[in-house]
Amino acid sequence: MHFIVPGIVAAIFFRKKWLNTYLIMLAALLIDLDHLLASPIYDPQRCSLGFHPLHGLLPILFYLGLCVHRRTRLIGLGLVIHIGLDAIDCQVISGIWYTS
Repeated sequence: MHFIVPGIVAAIFFRKKWLNTYLIMLAALLIDLDHLLASPIYDPQRCSLGFHPLHGLLPILFYLGLCVHRRTRLIGLGLVIHIGLDAIDCQVISGIWYTS
């Protein structure tokens, strides 16, 4: 979903520059580098929101702020989409939206 949803958003809302938009929003996947700090790196039962540093409340508020400014809107949108998909994943896997 992390690859599909940004593509759909780019195709619908940024039709003229969809590829460039899509690639910028895909750059938001780089926030998953913070998973490298965890042990184990991947745990299918772990909710990443609230656990990994770049998936915390303050960074999420920052990502929302990026959506406000025109020059940072696409990366902010990619980050917010990423966090939203992670929240859905947390809900499906463990029944929570955020690890506190």
